[in-house]
Amino acid sequence: MAQKDVGNKIPIYKLKTTDEVMRYYDEWGDKDKYNKDMVDWNYSGPKETAETFNAHEKNKDILIFDAGCGTGLVGIELKKYGFKNFHGADLSQTLLDSVPNNLYQKLTKVDLNKTIDAKDNSYDAVMCVGTFTFGHVKPNALDEFVRITKSGGLICFTINEGIHEEYGFDKKIISLNQNNKWKEIEFFKSDYIASKDVNAWLGLYRVTKNV
Repeated sequence: MAQKDVGNKIPIYKLKTTDEVMRYYDEWGDKDKYNKDMVDWNYSGPKETAETFNAHEKNKDILIFDAGCGTGLVGIELKKYGFKNFHGADLSQTLLDSVPNNLYQKLTKVDLNKTIDAKDNSYDAVMCVGTFTFGHVKPNALDEFVRITKSGGLICFTINEGIHEEYGFDKKIISLNQNNKWKEIEFFKSDYIASKDVNAWLGLYRVTKNV
């Protein structure tokens, strides 16, 4: 089956460098335009991932690292299920400044293509929604997610269908499986941005590394 061309669906998909991405989001986040576009586009990624995560995690007190948290859309959805302990990280300070007050205990500006400033086994879970897309974060970030997540913890993420193979996410996921770093719980095609006919792979994995 031929891969659907989604690279021209949304302006951000044409961005190539980290600096381009940062500048774009800093402008996009101004005057709440980002959040308004997410509503207009019927962006369902945060809702779908939170629902999937909640189905497999019953402890509401766990500490969750929201990688690429943007304006806090994932945190808002998780809070509806009773989760409340979040650390958020994003490349755009403008988006971080738009996160609702008191939703996250900690917010940090980071480049997720680099080493995350967190100790091994720091978190009970990692969420990463809307960040594995064109010109954004590469597959090696999954190694970092495994490193900072406790054994037995969950990693839940979306991968834009247009980059799943092109960027090598398919091979990275297989490698982590084969090296017993995690175990697949869910992996399916989600609606993601329905109004733009853009789907994403939604993955949920339980970390199985030896601590």
